[in-house]
Amino acid sequence: MSDNRRFHLAKRPEGVPSTDTFDLREVDRPDPEPGEALVRVLFLSVDPYMRDRMRAGESYAQPWEVGDPLRGGAVCEVVESNGAGFEPGQTVVGELPWAEYATASGADLTPVDTGGLPVSTALGVLGMPGRTAYFGTREVAEPKADDWMVVSGAAGAVGSVVGQLGELQGANVVGIAGSDEKCEWLTDELGFTAAINYKTDNVGARLDEVTDGVDVYYDNVGGPVTDAVWGRLNVDARVAICGQIALYNDEELPTGPRKLGKLVETRARVEGLLVGDFAPRFREATEHLAELVAGGDLQYRETVTEGIENAPDAFLGLFEGENVGKQVVKVAEAEAGK
Repeated sequence: MSDNRRFHLAKRPEGVPSTDTFDLREVDRPDPEPGEALVRVLFLSVDPYMRDRMRAGESYAQPWEVGDPLRGGAVCEVVESNGAGFEPGQTVVGELPWAEYATASGADLTPVDTGGLPVSTALGVLGMPGRTAYFGTREVAEPKADDWMVVSGAAGAVGSVVGQLGELQGANVVGIAGSDEKCEWLTDELGFTAAINYKTDNVGARLDEVTDGVDVYYDNVGGPVTDAVWGRLNVDARVAICGQIALYNDEELPTGPRKLGKLVETRARVEGLLVGDFAPRFREATEHLAELVAGGDLQYRETVTEGIENAPDAFLGLFEGENVGKQVVKVAEAEAGK
């Protein structure tokens, strides 16, 4: 008898994905092989990079084949362990299928310790997005006191943490987001120096009004927003390329303005980053971020969608800017009361 629901890639999307991209199947609950654990999924992460895995071409992440289960970060409760090194009831995190139940090698699961914060934060401020912000800010963007730092996608899971980390370094942080509500959150609650609504404001003109040029740009979106920032880079600017969500659904990449000449003029440094490159230091990042949250120096938000059946809607909403902070899908309550 089927007692598990799991999403599979129904077809490769052309342009913007739709609900037809996803196939929710009734499948049997799997049995753990030696060295594996059977887990019950509590929260699923949906992230923009998953769109790239729906393409046929190679990227920094291996593409899914049509018919494959979709996968992403998940917080789970261990149901059964077959020599995986975990006890039933223990909360773990790993990359798993979009499913209600799944199996995983013990080596691919990590115990969750959020220090009293909700376990979902292991997918957000204390998980991959938080670590991306931590290493991208500290190792690539390197904001300094009195720098003008611009963050695109600033109300998202990564950008909101980046901006706050920049503030802690003494930078003047300007966030670019897609609604007045998000901009108010950035300035009124997170303490950003200024915020720009790219949907209603002229981004370039507003940058001219509120900054003395751009010393640091943390790019989560690409596209026209980045074009506007690029022309305002200061000498010795640092640019961290983290994401390009504005382009993920394009079948052919637009040429856009020719940007490289600006680097000669400004001697700016542009560097891309993948958080996986810092895997040996993940614990360092998580512990530091947890201390900042506990001390009130780092705030976070989560947008929670209820029900695994609504995971596609949560994912598609990322491209409409519907989420504030980290978008997660709540699949189940922890039976152990965690």
